[in-house]
Amino acid sequence: MELLNEIWQTAKRNKLRTALTGFAVAWGIFMLIVLLGAGNGLINAQVQNNGRFLDNSMMVGGGMTSKPYDGLKEGRNITLNDADIETTGQRFDQYVDEVGGEIEQSGITISYGENYFSATLNGVYPHETRINKIEMLHGRFINEVDNAECRKVLVISDTQGKELTQGEVSGLVGRYVKVGNFAFRIVGIFKGDQSRMSSDVYTPFHTVRTMYNRGDKTDQIVFTFHGLATEEENEAFEKQYETVLNTNHRAAPDDENAIWIWNRFTQNMQMNKGMGILRTALWIIGIFTLLSGIVGVSNIMLITVKERTREFGIRKAIGAKPFAILKLIILESVIITTFFGYIGMLLGIAANQYMDATLGHEKIDTGLFQATMFVDPTVGIGICIEATLLMVVAGTVAGLLPARKAARIRPIEALRAE
Repeated sequence: MELLNEIWQTAKRNKLRTALTGFAVAWGIFMLIVLLGAGNGLINAQVQNNGRFLDNSMMVGGGMTSKPYDGLKEGRNITLNDADIETTGQRFDQYVDEVGGEIEQSGITISYGENYFSATLNGVYPHETRINKIEMLHGRFINEVDNAECRKVLVISDTQGKELTQGEVSGLVGRYVKVGNFAFRIVGIFKGDQSRMSSDVYTPFHTVRTMYNRGDKTDQIVFTFHGLATEEENEAFEKQYETVLNTNHRAAPDDENAIWIWNRFTQNMQMNKGMGILRTALWIIGIFTLLSGIVGVSNIMLITVKERTREFGIRKAIGAKPFAILKLIILESVIITTFFGYIGMLLGIAANQYMDATLGHEKIDTGLFQATMFVDPTVGIGICIEATLLMVVAGTVAGLLPARKAARIRPIEALRAE
């Protein structure tokens, strides 16, 4: 207790020195926690936004030829069809699991009594709910029988349901609504979001194609796959697939603009790489910030020893043991580092909570969907404690060298010191 009181008195006599040491420690901890929290917020947001789709899936659409080929000029629009869907499922059956199409009819008015809303009628296959991770709230999604029989059934979002009724949206399941001039039966309601798909209503693929005389055409081909584990394997598959579909439409086999491919698996792999680089960069910056705090503590302790050289000489002259002086300096270093490290940790956690309460609710419109910029920009309490303990240990080591120097000084040399 006497030793602690002595350290307290020393700190009071040297307020500026103690404050500068504490600031260096607290700042190092604070910046590490804030940097890691901000990084985690960005990473979590990317994971959430990317989690809208099934990883092992691809979407393919028609583009425009950029090269003349087989007597045809460049600049032709390519529209996919049933032959392409069949090619995907049969020619590449060693990789493709489920294949289907999407076909859209925009500018459709859906009404129920006096209430109505405008939407895009999206004809899909049953696997759409898994590929785009559609969460059903009431009823069911489109099934194989709906598609085979071209049934006029509809799946709408809960947000759209609220436009049609003042009561519970679940009560719409089984009801008939007007889709343009046709009567459709609502069979399911899914959870809406702020994405482009929130304007879509789902109906069987073949229903849309038959109603609007689209022949054998499809806007996109969507399929799930397996067995492509690396970027190299995916690139090889995409090149071969592109060549085959280009041939179907008399486009140059190497024309990369004739069709487009959205491979969600490679997109996810690239994003994971980017997140790994970001994590590493944040840790490097944070560690160097901690090191600056450690250097600050070490410098202050060196100054402390030099200023108190005469005091230590007198202590040794009247019988103080070297260990007593060593213990005094090290304990002072530990107490200062622990106290201010704890303050830095609390401030860092508070800053992360503030980011979560403000930036954590900010959204940007990507054109396809609204994305959250930050999601849970916080750091686990374990990392906060570990960082603080690291600073305490480092502060102890930083105080050890000047402490040993002070403990070894001879009384006569200490008393001569200016």
